[in-house]
Amino acid sequence: MSAPVVRIENLKKSYGSVVALDGISLEVERGRIFGLLGPNGAGKTTTVKILITLVRPDGGKVEVAGTDVGKDPAKARSLIGYVPQELTTDPYLTAREHLRYYADIYHLPSAIRESRMQEALALVGLAGLEDRRARDLSGGTKKKLDLACGLLHRPPVILLDEPSLGLDVQVRGDVWRYILRLKEQGTTVFLCTNYMDEAERLCDEVAIIDRGKIVALGSPATLRSRLGGDVVSVEIASANDHDGASLDSLDKTVSQLSMVQRSVKDGTRLKIYVESNEVAVPKILEAAAAAGISVHSITYSRPGLDDVFLHYAGRAFSEGGRNGA
Repeated sequence: MSAPVVRIENLKKSYGSVVALDGISLEVERGRIFGLLGPNGAGKTTTVKILITLVRPDGGKVEVAGTDVGKDPAKARSLIGYVPQELTTDPYLTAREHLRYYADIYHLPSAIRESRMQEALALVGLAGLEDRRARDLSGGTKKKLDLACGLLHRPPVILLDEPSLGLDVQVRGDVWRYILRLKEQGTTVFLCTNYMDEAERLCDEVAIIDRGKIVALGSPATLRSRLGGDVVSVEIASANDHDGASLDSLDKTVSQLSMVQRSVKDGTRLKIYVESNEVAVPKILEAAAAAGISVHSITYSRPGLDDVFLHYAGRAFSEGGRNGA
C-alpha cells in the first residue's frame, strides 16, 4: 500500500482561549476524494490554512506528498492547489489574464503555459470565454475560473474549501462533475464542506469534525451502516405542553418499545432509530396516542451523514459552531 498523500498527526491550534483543533489525526490516500465535514466553527478552515502554510500549528505534524509542511513550506505550496470559499477573481481581468497571473506564481515554463491554460479552461467548461472580463461573468462561472486557476500547475493535491457555497443547483452540479473528473485524472481532492449531500455524492472517505476533534472517520457507507436500520422522525403537534405532550415524554414513551434502538432529540423533532420503519411507525403512533401525545408529522428514511453527526456529536449538525472559532 502506498504512503498517504496527506498525513496529519495530532494537529493542535488555539486562538487565545478558543481551541480550534484539539489533536486531530487523519490520512488521505492518493487519488481519492476526502471530505472534512463539520458545522461552521468546527475547525475545517483552520485545518486547511495549516495545510496551505498560512497558519502555523501549535503542535502536531502535517505532510503533503511526503513533504513536511512546517519544515519546507515552499515545496509544500508547489504540491497544492487551493480554491477558497470566497471568489478571488479580479473584476477587470479576463479569464486568460487570471490564468497568466497564476502561471507566473507557479513558475510554469513558457513552453507549456498556453496548453495548460487551455486544458484548465476546458476542464471546468470555460473554453471560449478566455477574453471575457470577470465582472461580466456569473457567480458560478467565477467559481469555475477559481477552480481553473487552482488546477493550472497540475498539483497532486487540491484543497477545496466549501466549493459549492452559494451556487445554484445547476452550477453546483457542474462543480461536482469537475471534482469527480479530477479524481479520474489521479488528483487527490481534500474537500471541506458542510453540505452532507455533497459529501455523500463525492467522497470516498470522510472525517466528521466537531469542536476541534474528529468524532467519526470512514466511508459514507460505512458510517451510515454503523447506525443500522431506519430513522423515524416525529414532530409533535405543539411544543408548549398544553396536553402534557413534549419531546421528553415522547422520548420516554417510545423508549419502551422493543423495536426502538435509540432516540435523539433534533430541534423540534425526535429521531427514533429502528430496525424497520414498516413495523415501527404504527407502533410509535399507537404508543403516542395511548400516552395522549398528539403527533403533527411522522417521516422515515435511511440514516444519512447528518444522522451520523447527530449520533456521534449528540446534537444536530445545524446546532454546531462556536463563538470565535
